[in-house]
Amino acid sequence: MRMLLIAELDTEKANEAIRNGSLGKTMEAALEGIRPEAAYFTSRNGSRTAFIVFDMEDSSQIPKTAEPFFLEMGAKVEFAPVMNQDDLRKGLQALAR
Repeated sequence: MRMLLIAELDTEKANEAIRNGSLGKTMEAALEGIRPEAAYFTSRNGSRTAFIVFDMEDSSQIPKTAEPFFLEMGAKVEFAPVMNQDDLRKGLQALAR
């Protein structure tokens, strides 16, 4: 299932990770494990935030996916199922039947 992971990084932990050079490495390692369809980075609620779209095959992947953000970046993490345009079209066509 296509999922959206939203990770709001803790400012102090992220600042320290930037200062010591580990933020890029930590983010790269997390993304390598997730293999995202897309990843976007911005600010939200005054915090550095990642929006990551990926395929979650099983809910048992949640800990492995979220923990790097919790442990290394002190992030607040949310998951939400999402659709692309083709998924929406397919779902709406099923409604019409």
